[in-house]
Amino acid sequence: MKTMTPEDQARIAQAVAAAEKTTAGEIFCVLAPEVSDYRETPLVWAAATALVLPAAGLLAGLRPDMLTQLFGGWTVGHASATDAAILSALSIYIGLQAAIFIVSALFVSIPPVRRALTPRALKAAAVRRAAMEQFMSHGLHLTRDRTGVLIFAALAEHRVEVIADEGIYKAAPNAVWDDVVADLVAGMKAGRIADGFVAAVTRVGEILSSHVPVRATDTNELPDGLTILPKG
Repeated sequence: MKTMTPEDQARIAQAVAAAEKTTAGEIFCVLAPEVSDYRETPLVWAAATALVLPAAGLLAGLRPDMLTQLFGGWTVGHASATDAAILSALSIYIGLQAAIFIVSALFVSIPPVRRALTPRALKAAAVRRAAMEQFMSHGLHLTRDRTGVLIFAALAEHRVEVIADEGIYKAAPNAVWDDVVADLVAGMKAGRIADGFVAAVTRVGEILSSHVPVRATDTNELPDGLTILPKG
């Protein structure tokens, strides 16, 4: 993960504070290096590979007696020994499956490979789940007017989530949140994490101030700084 300097974090906190001066809403920012280790991915790929490759070999013409000969077995010259030869070939087949499973699991366990082979839908669901956990655990759903907005970025997954509580989500048109996402994604793609968050926070502040303007009795209900989650 690109290092977030104290200056970067201070800029984000200042942007949140400035945005909240114009609105009764609350903005909370979270950065996750990686939301999951996707432990199921190596197992799924290893199981699929162990099932498919040997079966593909059989379809390509590999036969049990060929397996026996390949690994140094003796050929049989009478029918009574056929069962033993088949049992030997099946044992070798199962051993191949086990070896393929282990090698595949170890290979897919390499972090960049594991992330690349994890389906996008699974990563999207994991990021969404992590964002909702942050939304609930930090009490964004408990703000006085239900106008909390979470800005969430997951670096390893290259995904962002912007979650608005029902008080502001009902008031603002859905399309405006696409602009917030675009601002944050642009910063992430350029490698300027702080710039992405500052741009997204500024845009959220504009949305909030238009629909839930500041009141004299407003208080700051959530911290302004960036929360950085531990990896995985």
